[in-house]
Amino acid sequence: MSLYLILNIASFIVPFAYSFEKKMHFIHWWKSVFLSIFIVGIFFIVWDIIFTQQGVWGFNPEYHIGLNFMGLPIEEILFFICIPYASIFTHYAFIYFFENIKLSDKLTKYISIGLLLFAIIVLFYAYPRKYTSVTFSIFILLMLFSLLKKTPLLSQFFITFLIILFPFFLVNGILTGSFIENEVVWYNNNENLNIRLFTIPVEDVVYAFNMLYPSLLLIEFFKKKFNKKKVAFK
Repeated sequence: MSLYLILNIASFIVPFAYSFEKKMHFIHWWKSVFLSIFIVGIFFIVWDIIFTQQGVWGFNPEYHIGLNFMGLPIEEILFFICIPYASIFTHYAFIYFFENIKLSDKLTKYISIGLLLFAIIVLFYAYPRKYTSVTFSIFILLMLFSLLKKTPLLSQFFITFLIILFPFFLVNGILTGSFIENEVVWYNNNENLNIRLFTIPVEDVVYAFNMLYPSLLLIEFFKKKFNKKKVAFK
């Protein structure tokens, strides 16, 4: 079994098992969760395929089983299911146990504006480095959307994202070469800021936010939509 596959399974299996816990019963929302992960995952897989073909990043064959789809190891595709699920479960578990812990609307707005301005500065500095430019462009769009729509989700996600970063640094650290001889995933430093958090490109933090936040927005949308259908059939 490949190291990359082991990391995917290890990240997924415990949150999935706890999804059946009777009180929280996270599995109740499986349709909304997996549909949202699938929709966002398609976008990220297409992005992944393009950047792999362009040499922005690539994969060390020593650490995967050898099954590929359009240049991506099967483990890389599983990444967009296993890691989002584990992270999203962490977000909702925190909310379940600490429902009242959230940032004020004013503080959430100030943080969003600050991050937006910072991302714009980074984008101007980094352009045309592909990984940095695309990642921060998507982040800017997400911040603008949140500010314009005044979505309440960020008041808790800013907190839970910091918690999610702990397992993220462990898994992504191994993928980028921490604790092992070679990298599982390598990056072309000409296409990023060449700033590393341990072995992790700093862009990966923003990349993770870009992957998880739209998933949560879609989950909340689908939860309301499916609930309306249930009411209509009663």
